[in-house]
Amino acid sequence: VQLQASGGGSVQAGGSLRLSCATSERTFRSHHMGWVRQGPGKEREFVAAISWTGKNTYYADAVKGRFTISRDSAKNSVHLQMDSLGPEDTAVYTCAAGIVPNTDTILPAGAWGQGTLVTVSS
Repeated sequence: VQLQASGGGSVQAGGSLRLSCATSERTFRSHHMGWVRQGPGKEREFVAAISWTGKNTYYADAVKGRFTISRDSAKNSVHLQMDSLGPEDTAVYTCAAGIVPNTDTILPAGAWGQGTLVTVSS
């Protein structure tokens, strides 16, 4: 299972960024997909997940109403649209296949992508 994440960067508070995570069709069609993050000096935490059917989405309370996770079947990709970003959102964001929703863990058959840094300045 391979995951390719993209879209990190730097933005001012109040701005937006969009993260993407591409994988194989097989993985995309059989796994829940999601994101976790780890901020400086913080533990890794769950951010968002979407079921393999796309029918269910899950968000951490800290991002609910600001972040939107979606699936792009044409590109076998998952996107995380992040709006109204604040300095507290500064972290390395990591894509995951087989994520257990509302946790920062993955199933044994899952996989982690490489992290992508998001920096939000005040």
